[in-house]
Amino acid sequence: MDNPILQTLRNRKSVRKYTAQKPDDEVIATVVRSGQQAPFAAQLYSILLDRKKKHAFSAPLLFTICVDLHKLELIMQRRGWQTVSNNLSLLFFGIQDAAYAAENMVIAAESLGMGSCFLGMAPYRAAQIQKTYHLPKRVFPLVELVMGYPAEDFPPRPRYPLEYTLFEDRYPEFSDAQIEEAMRCMDAGYLAQGYYRKQRAKIDIETEGKEETYTYSDYSWTEHISRKWGQWLADPAELLEPLAACGFEIELPSKKPAE
Repeated sequence: MDNPILQTLRNRKSVRKYTAQKPDDEVIATVVRSGQQAPFAAQLYSILLDRKKKHAFSAPLLFTICVDLHKLELIMQRRGWQTVSNNLSLLFFGIQDAAYAAENMVIAAESLGMGSCFLGMAPYRAAQIQKTYHLPKRVFPLVELVMGYPAEDFPPRPRYPLEYTLFEDRYPEFSDAQIEEAMRCMDAGYLAQGYYRKQRAKIDIETEGKEETYTYSDYSWTEHISRKWGQWLADPAELLEPLAACGFEIELPSKKPAE
C-alpha cells in the first residue's frame, strides 16, 4: 500500500548534516501546531525552542520537549484542587504525551522537506537545561530534537522484520532461527550502508574480561546496542537525582518484613 503519508513515514531518518537555511516562523508554528494535535492524556508537556545558538550537527533549530506538570497544577489551583496522583504515574503519562507530540513534529517537518534528529540524553542534562530556560519546578526535559533542512541524503536505516515486532494474540517464544534472522536483518542493513564506519562510532569495550574482536567490517547494530546497554547507565541515581531536582521525587514505599 502507498500514499504520500505512508511515503513520508517510511522515508524518515535521523539527519546529522544540515544546510544554513533557517526555517521561518510560519514553518516553526506549523510543526509545533502539528505536534499539539497528537493524542494526549492531559497535554502534560511543553516545547522549548532555541534558534540562536550553534546546535548539534549545525542544525538551525533545537526543540526540547518537556514533561510539564507545572501548567496543569496552575489550572488545578484555579479550580480549587491539589495533585494527589503520584509522581511516577504522572511522569509516565507525561512521557506519553510529550513523546506523541514530538513524533508528530518530526513527521510534520518531514512533510515540509525538513529533517530532524532526536538527542536522547536530555534527562541527564536536566540541571543545565533547567538553568538555561529558567524552568520552574515540575517541568522535566524529556528529549531534545534538532531540526532543519537536510544537507545529506541516504536510505532509511533498517528495522526489525515485522515477524519480530508484531505478535497477534500472544507473545511468542522465539526460536534461535528467529532471533538470528532479526539480528541478520539489522546487521546486514547497517553494514551495507557503512553506517558505523562512516561515523567512526564503534563503542569501546569497558567491561573487564571482554576483549575487542570486531572491526568496522563486522561491527554493526546488534553489537553496538549490546555494548551500549551492557556497559552504560548502571546507576538509577543518575536519573532519579535530576528528576528530584526538577520536582519529581520518586520514592517507593519500603516493603514490610515478612512476619
